[in-house]
Amino acid sequence: MSTENPHGATAAYALDALPEPERAAFEAHLETCPDCAREVREFAATAALLGAAAAVEPPPALREAVLRRIRELPAGAEPEPGAARHRAPRRRGWARWALAACVAVAAGLGGVAAWQYQRADTARQQARAAEAREAALAGVLSAPDARLASGRIADGGTGTVVLSRERDRAVFVPSGMAAPPAGRVYQLWFAGPDGGMRPAGLMDPGRPDAPALLAGPVRGATGIGVTVEPEGGSAAPTTNPLVLLALPGTRTA
Repeated sequence: MSTENPHGATAAYALDALPEPERAAFEAHLETCPDCAREVREFAATAALLGAAAAVEPPPALREAVLRRIRELPAGAEPEPGAARHRAPRRRGWARWALAACVAVAAGLGGVAAWQYQRADTARQQARAAEAREAALAGVLSAPDARLASGRIADGGTGTVVLSRERDRAVFVPSGMAAPPAGRVYQLWFAGPDGGMRPAGLMDPGRPDAPALLAGPVRGATGIGVTVEPEGGSAAPTTNPLVLLALPGTRTA
């Protein structure tokens, strides 16, 4: 850090690129220079956006190369006498370029690290969603007002619907149900009093006998159905129901 122009060290300080003696001198300068203190906060906030890259430890040579590049950057021209009020924008230009250079050098690893971080975060979100579904499913099956209705499945086995009016949720419990054909999936539906059906989620194709929580509230439905649909499901049934069960306590014509 130049003692004649201490204002040019804001980016290097924010990136922890100053040697200890210069760092101590610059911190003393910060106490009397609000402009530099503000720039350090801005640079630190920008650098924090690289936090996701902490998922991968960069090689020591990369850090040294970045810091060496920062130290080699020119400090820029000194302002003309009497132009002190324009000094901050001049130094901000090269300093922001310095920070951008650091980001660019780290991008190779940072992109991979961010991708890995996003994958881990997605996995955590999926795990939390699965836990919430399991808790809701268990809540319906153990609800004090839970009621059952069963019927035969066209392709073999039986199906049972468990309804909790208090929770306004339903669970489909299959038994002896075969796995769906390749490229197909079992889809659940809520059946209305007018014969219409609305989507209620997909069953796990790898676990055809696993209890499945129907997506969303029962909300006036009179029954539930299961059809075979293309992977990803359909907006409306494309096949006849393998099973169609009236919800317990529902009057049918």
